[in-house]
Amino acid sequence: MPYKDMVEKLADLVRNSERVYALTGVSISTESGIPDFRSLGPGFLAKIDPEKSLSLTDLHRNPAQFYQKFLNLWYSFVDARPNLGHLALSQMEKMGFLKGVITQNIDGLHKAAGSKNVWEIHGHLRTGYCIRCNYQYSLPEIVSQVEQGCNPPLCKDCQGIIRPGVVLFEDLMSPDFFNARSEINGADLLLVAGSKLKVRPAASLPSLVHKVAIISQRTTTWDKKAVLVINRSISKTLVDLVDCLRAGI
Repeated sequence: MPYKDMVEKLADLVRNSERVYALTGVSISTESGIPDFRSLGPGFLAKIDPEKSLSLTDLHRNPAQFYQKFLNLWYSFVDARPNLGHLALSQMEKMGFLKGVITQNIDGLHKAAGSKNVWEIHGHLRTGYCIRCNYQYSLPEIVSQVEQGCNPPLCKDCQGIIRPGVVLFEDLMSPDFFNARSEINGADLLLVAGSKLKVRPAASLPSLVHKVAIISQRTTTWDKKAVLVINRSISKTLVDLVDCLRAGI
């Protein structure tokens, strides 16, 4: 099917659905300069196994090493800005076509783009918190401590270790995940953008809705079950979708 026809079909799916949500993964943010681990190359992955290094066990066993591995990478997210894909989803919400965005990403770019209903199911990097008293600290405060030689960063009140506000391996899922699961249950359409749907339990969310449409430059585990798969640029496709929706209003 020609690309233009696929976008028009997607627009029809959205128009004819009362409850539409988006589920986004890391690939929607790569155009904003946010890397995924695979894009950092085999050298990075040879040194770091994310499932072990980004785990509660690793944080508690050697918190200084934990921050040494990942803090600079995470802090590089601060300069990232929403791209046209994030902005298009925000526009769809403003137009009344999208109920909200569920994201696996921790970069905060959907909120920065103006989306109001956002469920950050893996947490976010805006803040961290003390593992003893739960007092919150901003990411710049955490980075400042490490740069001044306090690694791991410690709570000023109780001297507990400060951890990032993201869901680590071995963590319980965030409240946002359970709220999102309840929110989309029985929805008409889930628009998956930039997720390969491999990471559980996020990968289970499409099973809760009636129809799934996918925008991805890579294959996903739901390609054969989806009503539509568009293997093109995520941001361009979302922008074209908004233009098509606007033309049909």
